[in-house]
Amino acid sequence: MTQPSLAQPGPALQPRVESLGAWATRLDFTLDPGLSLLEAVARPLRAAGFASAVLEIAGGGFGPFAYVLPAHAPDAAHAAWYSGTHEPPGGARLERGNVTFGQRAGTPWLHCHAIWREASGRRAGHVLPEETIVAAPIAARAWGLSGAGFAVGPDAETNFTLFQPALMSGPAGGSRALVLRVRPNEDLVAALEIACRAHGFTRAVLRGGVGSLVSPRFAEGTGTDDIATELLVTGGGLGPEGGAMTVALADMRGEVHAGRVVRGANATCITCELVLQEVAA
Repeated sequence: MTQPSLAQPGPALQPRVESLGAWATRLDFTLDPGLSLLEAVARPLRAAGFASAVLEIAGGGFGPFAYVLPAHAPDAAHAAWYSGTHEPPGGARLERGNVTFGQRAGTPWLHCHAIWREASGRRAGHVLPEETIVAAPIAARAWGLSGAGFAVGPDAETNFTLFQPALMSGPAGGSRALVLRVRPNEDLVAALEIACRAHGFTRAVLRGGVGSLVSPRFAEGTGTDDIATELLVTGGGLGPEGGAMTVALADMRGEVHAGRVVRGANATCITCELVLQEVAA
């Protein structure tokens, strides 16, 4: 199976898998109605003292609701881009989503990929955090990060501003974790193993996780030829037999694809933001 790739406008930067050691603390809370998605996520994390976290969210709904889909780039400045903003009438009922929460210029920011149902059917994509309002309570499971977290910075390889691992303070406690960013055209399964070897992890589980893949092909034989997709991690990590990952993703039409990521056939498109939490052997 050949691994697709997508040429980027800038130089290939090193290291290809960025990783920092951190500590992860689990928190469970509800995203309150009437707030933007950004504020609904930021409030409980700020109250707990965390400047960065990853979340898995489910249930409830959004309205108003705004999102974008992956799209072809309009010029040579980027390898891929976003669609125009979609704002479905009646909002959406959330099925599930993942969130990377961190800092942008010293203020809270987040990156959310989700699956939902709107009037036209089941869709997935990139949720806009300030334009989207929580309409019905959403259950959130978060892993607050200390020692390292995610901060937005410029990326010369892709010409995007992206979440990247950064040293970051936070409350003491929790279990050992890794904060990762996988660069374009890197094999996603191999990246897990590279990061874990670098930090001496032998078993770990993925928490949260958002990113993009180039024309992915799954173990089940499913996938899409679209050059850019928007993924959320649904399971996996590192075990005795190596790295493993399952994902759900949106193609360029917002249609949902899901499956087990195959080594050698699934490369990052623009970025993947991941957290691995160590578990006992």
